[in-house]
Amino acid sequence: MGLGRIGAALLALFAMCTPALAETTQEVVNKAPNGLALTPPMGWNSWNKFACNITEQTVRDTADSMISSGMRDAGYEYVVIDDCWHGQRDANGFITADAQKFPSGIKALADYIHSKGLKFGIYSDAGRLTCGGRPGSQGHEYQDALTYARWGVDYLKYDWCSTGDRNAQEAYALMADALRSSGRPIVFSMCEWGTAKPWLWAKNVGNLWRTTGDIWDSFNKNDQAHSWAHPVTDIVDQNEPLWPFAGPGHWNDPDMLEVGNGGMTPAEYRAHFSLWAMMAAPLMAGNDIAHMDASTRSILLNKEVIAVDQDRLGVQGHRVWKQGNSEVWMKPLAGGARALLLFNRGETAATIRATADQLDWPSRMSARVRDLWAHKAAGRWTGSLSTTVEPHGVAMFTVAP
Repeated sequence: MGLGRIGAALLALFAMCTPALAETTQEVVNKAPNGLALTPPMGWNSWNKFACNITEQTVRDTADSMISSGMRDAGYEYVVIDDCWHGQRDANGFITADAQKFPSGIKALADYIHSKGLKFGIYSDAGRLTCGGRPGSQGHEYQDALTYARWGVDYLKYDWCSTGDRNAQEAYALMADALRSSGRPIVFSMCEWGTAKPWLWAKNVGNLWRTTGDIWDSFNKNDQAHSWAHPVTDIVDQNEPLWPFAGPGHWNDPDMLEVGNGGMTPAEYRAHFSLWAMMAAPLMAGNDIAHMDASTRSILLNKEVIAVDQDRLGVQGHRVWKQGNSEVWMKPLAGGARALLLFNRGETAATIRATADQLDWPSRMSARVRDLWAHKAAGRWTGSLSTTVEPHGVAMFTVAP
């Protein structure tokens, strides 16, 4: 017996649908960028300084200090509460805030931050529990995304604790889809620690993705009590090779800044900040902004270094030369200029020389050189540049035709 017209039509329709049916969840959702974070996000996150000792008052004080210190005007716009803000879920499964720590509620806090011309960020986790043991978002993705939108959240950091055997691509695609469905534009910060190599698949899922474990407030020394955390130089070496995967709307994230938290010298903090800017990393301050000293302020408010990080071309800089403890880094900038970093990992001062080949320029190119930490012109580029760099320090320049 023949299929008949209806049977043939159904068979043809099934054949047309078969390729789509073969696609997995993460392949069929989130195929387009969300249009957010066209430059690396800048702001403040509570974790590095306050961890679980976070309160509504601390967040309000920080927002106030971001105005009075000049940080908002320098480009820092997100105020992000990390872990431990959560209370329990209500009878319908909706998340609530810890009423003792946040007596006014999250919506009121978000409104206060928005009234200051800042944006508000919050934290959750792809597992049943957060890293601090609070309720995670697994099984509540759409509920949580809707709650965040109603509260006025602009940024979500999404961690990876207590996830069991979840598939990272599926888990992050699910929350990305939930955020898109919430009706509010929310920057999506994926904190998966680089385990599943998100740089290979998350370009249109998250706006930024962690490439390493947590940062540790040290230049080059590990801490046995925090075996999961890494000093600055370890993180730099893990993040640097991933430079081809970064760009507007999708950034490699080597974790938040430790500038001002006391574990490094001013020279080391300048190196930390400069390297993050060269790597087009998110600049999320992690210190006590309300009580920072002049040295910390001078680093975090260096607008010339910030401009390198925020350059609209959106290319992540990378290492172009290394010999022993001496390195040369280059970052292409919009308009044909270059950012140049001379980095000394060693324990003694070192003279480091950059050449035209390292900048990918003709040897006879003439250009203006500006020292971004001295805040002054540094002569003309005539084929090379050489300077002495302090131990654990950097010299940073722009070279512009």
